[in-house]
Amino acid sequence: MSKDKQADPIVEVEQFGKLPDGTAVLSYTLKNGLGAELQVLEYGGTVRRFTVPGPDGQPRNVIVGPDTLEGWFKEPYYGQLVGRVANRIAFGKFSLDGKDYTLATNNAPGGIPCALHGGEDGFNSRVWKAKSFFKETENLAPEWVRGKGYYTEDDVCLLLSLDSPDGDQGYPGAVHVDVLYVLTPDNTWRIVYHATCDAPTPLALTQHAYWNLKGCAKGDVLDHTLRINATRYTPVNAGLIPTGELAPVAGTPFDFTATRSLGDDVDADNDQIRYGAGYDHNFVLDHAPGQFGHAATLTSPDGLALEVWTDQPGMQVYTGNYIPDGLVTPEGPTVRRGGVALETQHFADSVNHPDFPTVILRPGEMMQSVTEFRFPQR
Repeated sequence: MSKDKQADPIVEVEQFGKLPDGTAVLSYTLKNGLGAELQVLEYGGTVRRFTVPGPDGQPRNVIVGPDTLEGWFKEPYYGQLVGRVANRIAFGKFSLDGKDYTLATNNAPGGIPCALHGGEDGFNSRVWKAKSFFKETENLAPEWVRGKGYYTEDDVCLLLSLDSPDGDQGYPGAVHVDVLYVLTPDNTWRIVYHATCDAPTPLALTQHAYWNLKGCAKGDVLDHTLRINATRYTPVNAGLIPTGELAPVAGTPFDFTATRSLGDDVDADNDQIRYGAGYDHNFVLDHAPGQFGHAATLTSPDGLALEVWTDQPGMQVYTGNYIPDGLVTPEGPTVRRGGVALETQHFADSVNHPDFPTVILRPGEMMQSVTEFRFPQR
């Protein structure tokens, strides 16, 4: 369908399921009028499906994850908003302004404990407040959203909001977080993060979508090609905690500066690969700090391309090494490595590495960041 024949963008709302305590969870499906649909759940700000036209013109869900709420209870993070701090914090410990903090540890790669993705009850397991709007109804959105160029009259928007109290999962300070999802007529999913706090605290958010551009439940992603605009990465120890080094990718399995297949070195004879059972590493993006730039391009065997653009300093690439065979998705069972996560974010364990870009948010400051997942027309 050409843009001049675009139907009006719409939002469809329905009940998706209930939490164990009986809380109803709504589903918001954003439709751009040109064949793309983004289905979002209040629970975890979860993107359950992102349907775009494939090269054959047929709709294709390119997001991989569970089919029901119960699936996310057992297998979290798929397509979910992750915080208060994404990725790992070594031993669940950090110091801030002379005070030591201890978080619950909920992951232990290589037998080395860490706090992962905000803890046992992170942002991914909360019910976010959701509000849909369009340009003509932007008065429904908070002031920080309006008139900032994040959307146009042709876009459809969903604002997700969450309050995290002081002491939540061991983190200091109360935090208010807004995340804006925008679906555009050119099949771009734009994510705008915004947060404030009342006391100094670490804050580093990401969207943990898993991608399979052949379609959800269409086998593994090792036949996808990837190019990353990163000449360095952050090596890790056996616990997948960065050593602090920013190492060159040249001559290693982490060199995606030229397009090549995910499967080329995913099982390479390399300690870094062994630690992650494949790729589970942060790439140091080449653009200047805070600059919005092209991070990566992922392409399916039949030519469907996804471009990742962001102002974040890093991107974690995770090749779904622990996706369980038989995970039930909206399109049927998938397999190990049935999706790849491209998580735009700050580096793991930044709170314990002063040389890494800071993740500390302070009162009076505003955390704001933009990431786009684009499906360019070919």
